[in-house]
Amino acid sequence: MDENKIKAMISLLDDPDTDVHQLIRGELISLGSDIVPYLEDAWSQAFDPVMQRRIELIVHKIQFESLKHELTSWNNAGGQDLLTGSIIVSRYQYPDLDEEKIRSALNKIKKEIWIENNEKMRPAQKVYIINKVLFENYGFSGNTTNFHAPQNSFINIVLESKKGNPLLLGIIYSHIARQLDIPIFGVNLPEHFVLAYQDVRGDMIEEYTYPEAGILFYINPFSRGTIFMKSDVDQFLKKLNLKPLPLFYEPCTNIDMIKRLLRNLVISYTKAGQPENVAEIEELIGCLSDD
Repeated sequence: MDENKIKAMISLLDDPDTDVHQLIRGELISLGSDIVPYLEDAWSQAFDPVMQRRIELIVHKIQFESLKHELTSWNNAGGQDLLTGSIIVSRYQYPDLDEEKIRSALNKIKKEIWIENNEKMRPAQKVYIINKVLFENYGFSGNTTNFHAPQNSFINIVLESKKGNPLLLGIIYSHIARQLDIPIFGVNLPEHFVLAYQDVRGDMIEEYTYPEAGILFYINPFSRGTIFMKSDVDQFLKKLNLKPLPLFYEPCTNIDMIKRLLRNLVISYTKAGQPENVAEIEELIGCLSDD
């Protein structure tokens, strides 16, 4: 469809006839993201708040459908890149975020850790270096005052504010560690996401705290990277009256982590009284493979 026809269709969005408006809305949405610049231009020139709101809803719908497609593709490819999954989630609230800025910020942190790291270091020493750079040099910390705020689940915001929930801090921690070939993975512990240092090659001369999965120890990213053992997980589950199932001790997949990130957003938007956001996030969850 040429530019003049697109503009003509957009001009009909202020038609008082609801049927006409709905028909044009559907046609515009079907054209996809290519027409977003035209819609944004029309919004800037509109003086009618109803017209502006209709344009905003169409742009959001187009971007949301694109986001679902992107998340589905990431899932179908096996969810190999945890960072990409996190960025896709952030695009729900920040569709124009600068992905390169996020990757650059994380690479800067990674380089500082790499400079201080040494292959001969023991696992606990490597974790000490990561903790020092992340929590002392950069000042990352858990957002204890506003724990359920949606921004705690958006990686671009957490990188700016240096505050996040256990999962997003864990995603940043794990991503950087894996980039440095340090085997630190997420663990879906109920009510509190944690990390595990796993001997993936079976060549470490260490005492395992959880031999079944080659886990040397666990890490709490919400508590400045505190190291703890399986016995601590046992006690935590006992307090929650939960059976000590293997999935509470062993590394989960990237898809599991992104699904939990989205579930955190469901809780955040529910508490904020935003049912439309809740419904959309549940649609995004539906784009991911079952556990």
